Amino acid sequence: MTTPDAYPEVFDLPDPADPNAAAVVMARVQGSVDKQRPFLEPLARAFAERGESLFLVGGPVRDAMLGKPGHDLDFTTSARPGTIREILDAWGEKTWDTGIEFGTVSGIRHGQQVEITTFRADLYDGVTRNPEVTFGDSIEADLVRRDFACNAMAVELSLVDGTLQPQFHDPVSGLEDVLARRLDTPQAPEVSFRDDPLRMLRAARFVSQLGFTVAPRVYDAMRDMAEEINRITVERVQAELDKLMAGARPWEGIDLLVQTGLADHILPEIPALQLEQDEHMQHKDVYRHSLTVLRQATELEDPDEGPDLKLRWAALMHDIGKPATRAQKEGGGVSFHHHEVVGAKMTRKRLRALKYPKHMTEDIGQLVYLHMRFHGFDEGQWTDSAVRRYVTDAGDLLPRLHKLVRADCTTRNPKKARRLQRTYDGLEERIAELAEKEDLARVRPDLDGNEIMEILGLSPGPDVGRAWKYMKELRLERGELDHDEAVAELKRWWEETNA
Repeated sequence: MTTPDAYPEVFDLPDPADPNAAAVVMARVQGSVDKQRPFLEPLARAFAERGESLFLVGGPVRDAMLGKPGHDLDFTTSARPGTIREILDAWGEKTWDTGIEFGTVSGIRHGQQVEITTFRADLYDGVTRNPEVTFGDSIEADLVRRDFACNAMAVELSLVDGTLQPQFHDPVSGLEDVLARRLDTPQAPEVSFRDDPLRMLRAARFVSQLGFTVAPRVYDAMRDMAEEINRITVERVQAELDKLMAGARPWEGIDLLVQTGLADHILPEIPALQLEQDEHMQHKDVYRHSLTVLRQATELEDPDEGPDLKLRWAALMHDIGKPATRAQKEGGGVSFHHHEVVGAKMTRKRLRALKYPKHMTEDIGQLVYLHMRFHGFDEGQWTDSAVRRYVTDAGDLLPRLHKLVRADCTTRNPKKARRLQRTYDGLEERIAELAEKEDLARVRPDLDGNEIMEILGLSPGPDVGRAWKYMKELRLERGELDHDEAVAELKRWWEETNA
């Protein structure tokens, strides 16, 4: 299980043993409110004038304690949905109430969006995750029904003599959990997860995003209730998985899903890797290797560009074809011939099952398919033809493929690691050299379809496609030809084909 020390870059929290720890994080909350006072005070006044209370709640409070910049503002209130709508209509520039049946109304003012929900006291049927919406009458009852204690804290936006005076509410010791970097449920986790099994997946997401660990009782409940995740729609599962994969340490979130058995139901190809040892016998199993590749791929991302989900998913899935292709080698050891081909098919099938968009499914599958191409060549054996094919097959995915291949080097042998990186450096240099001579991103036949039809006297049809494909292969193999040479090659191929 994850240790808090694994996340120094995710947040900066004081030692929970420090007697001033609580004061430090509460000062951050106060500072966050003060920074947003010009925006919050008029909103609080609008609710107070209607005799209603207003609370900043959940993620914004937690993130303020962590010192994380936040943009979303979530509120809960004693006001009923109709009243919220009236207040926001007068206060903001635009209001929308698509969630009003669940008590939520949203608005925007000066570019800042707010989402405000009436206190809830929902009842769950234990079959679906959709509750019977019931509005509550107190902040305490509202907070107790939330997913985790660290998300069950609120700041009441009280006005004293017309001035905003925030009041902190923490009925389930969320502050203590934040300082301990712990995920625990306000109620017994069995009750919380039975109400909404998606919360188990959210736990793994917060492990990835925040670096928290799950409390032992939460871990046990996730393991015992993993099958309950099948009550959740594929669309909701996909949304949570993407948030997990976009977190600071997605490999930790994935590991929690695997260890608790949740992955058996939503990503069964990943726990299946635990049964396989990689061909170098240098990792405990292919599963651990895959988590390492995911970590290394994440570290290769440009921090200014944000998480690259296609790269991360490809890194996680790149070896899922190994269990199906495992074979014993003479003299000992195992091989996984063509696991990239099988893995690409499995990747596309799984992503389609999770209802990912076609472009995501195809691009991630292609990265899995191509990730072994580099290993078919040793130092100095990259011909111009091989380089052209590598670049052409990767297309727009080439920068991601570079990172994936480098991330896939997890050998513990320093000499071998340096050799692999040096070889790939050489390949990138070759690509750059050829790119100066040829437009590798737009490698096309030297003759287009219209020219092919004119030269061979063909009408549109399959023969034109076959001829175009031959000329494309010729272009990749020999580079750019002058026009007369290209025409001669086309005629020669046509005569041989129809001899």
